[in-house]
Amino acid sequence: MSAIKKVVLAYSGGLDTSVIAKWLMETYQCEVVTFTADLGQGEEVEPARAKAQAMGIKEIYIDDLREEFVRDFVFPMFRANTIYEGEYLLGTSIARPLIAKRLIEIANETGADAISHGATGKGNDQVRFELGAYALKPGVKVIAPWREWDLTSRDTLMAYCEKHGIAVEKKRGTKSPYSMDANLLHISYEGDLLEDPRSEPEEDMWLWTVSPENAPNTPTYIDLEYVKGDIVAINGEKMSPATILATLNRIAGANGIGRLDLVENRYVGMKSRGCYETPGGTVMLKAHRAIESLTLDRELAHLKDELMPRYASLIYNGYWWSPERLALQQLIDYSQQFVNGKVRLKLYKGNVILAGRESADSLFDMKIATFEDDAGAYNQADAGGFIKLNALRMRIAANKGRKFN
Repeated sequence: MSAIKKVVLAYSGGLDTSVIAKWLMETYQCEVVTFTADLGQGEEVEPARAKAQAMGIKEIYIDDLREEFVRDFVFPMFRANTIYEGEYLLGTSIARPLIAKRLIEIANETGADAISHGATGKGNDQVRFELGAYALKPGVKVIAPWREWDLTSRDTLMAYCEKHGIAVEKKRGTKSPYSMDANLLHISYEGDLLEDPRSEPEEDMWLWTVSPENAPNTPTYIDLEYVKGDIVAINGEKMSPATILATLNRIAGANGIGRLDLVENRYVGMKSRGCYETPGGTVMLKAHRAIESLTLDRELAHLKDELMPRYASLIYNGYWWSPERLALQQLIDYSQQFVNGKVRLKLYKGNVILAGRESADSLFDMKIATFEDDAGAYNQADAGGFIKLNALRMRIAANKGRKFN
């Protein structure tokens, strides 16, 4: 690592990565290239340029990746109805492979020897960044300062900033702020009082959603149009992927939808408590399952549900660029060719309520499913033989006197 001359840093302009930029220059005596990704985090990314320039950094990349993020990462994930440990919609996890991809691209463009990130040695993100980087450039060097330096807490980082004249935003006196991550899919909160699972989150912590109690007293109806498993229009208006997600965030957030308080199992082995706001994603999950209920074959739908936990773990653990995830994605995308149609939802005080769905590719046959006279479309007598054949193995075992208690 002593031979490193240039390193590309994933740089947010926040506390951790501002310290890291200075620390890299001091520790490795190397040139630092900063890369700031605009993933729709809702904050200006241009101030990161000024902070980097103030530290003497010459090569500064600030890229608008919002459309690529939603089109090539979020939408493919939601085609699988992906959810980790029954609740988490993977808002942080799904952003990391795109950042890793762009880090490697910039390293190649600038001739950098290494990449660096601000993920801690206790978290999942170090795994996600580095697995992605190694998959895309096997010989790349990675500098993970949290695994090397002696700055062991947020407070010591802030002291480092004071010493080196680095500005710190969102400062609560001498108290460290929450550790937050945001993109178009979600915003997360960790640390501070959230480290105690018994404590209820402060109401003013939430930034994207009103509380369900304060949400409007009348419901909001929205119509979503799907083509091959992806939303292409809201209320009849065609939109780009990033605009669709931003619009859903705004509408759902105003109706108190998308809050989550979760204790999750990290890949590195520990449990951690975090809070998440994913308003648009919460709506997307409900709506996608609704349109699939009309259009997917039963066994294909069940196969997707069986594979989804594995697919979710691959994303959570950082294996987006692995051959198994890529293979699963081909199956998932194949399943979506007839997932077309419209879904109507009612949003009300934190709830996403299905209000209707329709599709020209629907497999729902009202003539067969009806409780009224089906005019011979289905012969109910056929069910007797079907049941006896399916009971055959159990009847044989029972005749042999086998009992399973």
